[in-house]
Amino acid sequence: MPFEGLSDKLSAVFKKMRNKGRLKESDIKEAMREVRLALLEADVNYKVAKEFVANVTAKAVGDEVLESLTPAQMVVKIVNDELTALMGAENARLNFSSKPPTVVMMCGLQGSGKTTHSAKLALHFKNQGKRPLLVACDVYRPAAIDQLKVVGEKASVPVFEMGQGDPVEIAKKAIAHAKDYGNDLVILDTAGRLHIDEELMGELSRIKETVSPQEILLVIDAMVGQDAVNVASKFDETLGIDGVILTKLDGDTRGGAALSVRAVTGKPIKFAGTGEKLEDLEPFYPDRMASRILGMGDVLTLIEKAQTDFDAKKAAEMAERLKQNTFDFNDMLEQMQQLKKMGPLSSVMNMLPGAAGKIGDDEAEQGEKELRKVEAIIHSMTPAEREKPALINPSRKRRIAAGSGTDVSDVNRVLRQNEQMQKLFRQMSGGGKKKGKRRRNPFAGMPGMGGGMPGMPF
Repeated sequence: MPFEGLSDKLSAVFKKMRNKGRLKESDIKEAMREVRLALLEADVNYKVAKEFVANVTAKAVGDEVLESLTPAQMVVKIVNDELTALMGAENARLNFSSKPPTVVMMCGLQGSGKTTHSAKLALHFKNQGKRPLLVACDVYRPAAIDQLKVVGEKASVPVFEMGQGDPVEIAKKAIAHAKDYGNDLVILDTAGRLHIDEELMGELSRIKETVSPQEILLVIDAMVGQDAVNVASKFDETLGIDGVILTKLDGDTRGGAALSVRAVTGKPIKFAGTGEKLEDLEPFYPDRMASRILGMGDVLTLIEKAQTDFDAKKAAEMAERLKQNTFDFNDMLEQMQQLKKMGPLSSVMNMLPGAAGKIGDDEAEQGEKELRKVEAIIHSMTPAEREKPALINPSRKRRIAAGSGTDVSDVNRVLRQNEQMQKLFRQMSGGGKKKGKRRRNPFAGMPGMGGGMPGMPF
């Protein structure tokens, strides 16, 4: 989870405040000192942290907060609002040209993930109906062109390359190629260096002057912490960047770059890389990220991920099967596979209010392990057994357990889960409803269920 350390520390500060009930000005100032320390430990720029705490304190020590019935909650709201403002207030969208193609120039230091995120960006807009073209302008790094071809093929996006030629000429001809072939979005993967130097900046400036890109996006590795802000400042001074893509925001990062880069450079974070897959790129919403940092979840992003990753046709078919009460193990397997498309269990859980920050890596790993176990058990069943679980007698249970590398008790548990789900769907459709009796949650108390999907720890 991004900002996990910062989120934990802020949660502890707010918990102390809630335990006190009524707050005095000294309580808020003490809490803000802890918030400032938490920000600095998260590698937030010193001046940014100081100004942030000053703004929160000024608003939090007013009579309206101190004399309210829920002062701690009002302080949390103030912190949430200030965090949102610090990261840019609202999502900054890409600027598209009224006359295609739109040219996006990707820049950054070597190793920041520039090539991969060029493909991620291309796939993101391809899924929105654009016709992107990736352009190999990094002619220096060994295998850079081959790497772009590989990720371009994975994204099903064409790649324009001219070998080890002049990057400025390559960019110019790529745009002409895009006009000829109807590509309305051109993404230039430019060269990077291990450090900023005059040669690198000179080449990038020549590309900018020649092709006049609508967007210059700087790709920054969030893991480098405060150095990310320094890099952003230097690139902006030379090129005039339009926005930032933060990579590795899913990793064990302290998060200071995301909280500092907008305040220091004035340039918005437009996208965040949240995983290794090409699909793992999210538009950056400051208000949603602030909610995640404060442990309040991110339901909107979760819904968007579900809408993107879930197959509408399959969902309609599933709804019909539920209506007819014909839910079997094939359906259970399909639901689990759809859920896996949304990413790691921990990232999905941390978007839920109340669960955010409470699902640790060990619990998430256990949940993933349980899901894999259930999946293996279902895969070890014959097609007839999946459709009609009643066929599974003791000898078949032993065979399924041996085939899946599990115990018979595990197989029994999965069978019980399926029975309970069938029962729930009958109740939902009215088939199992009895007058005068209150319907009980059939998942309650079941091992590994807890009210959710089979094998999941929530």
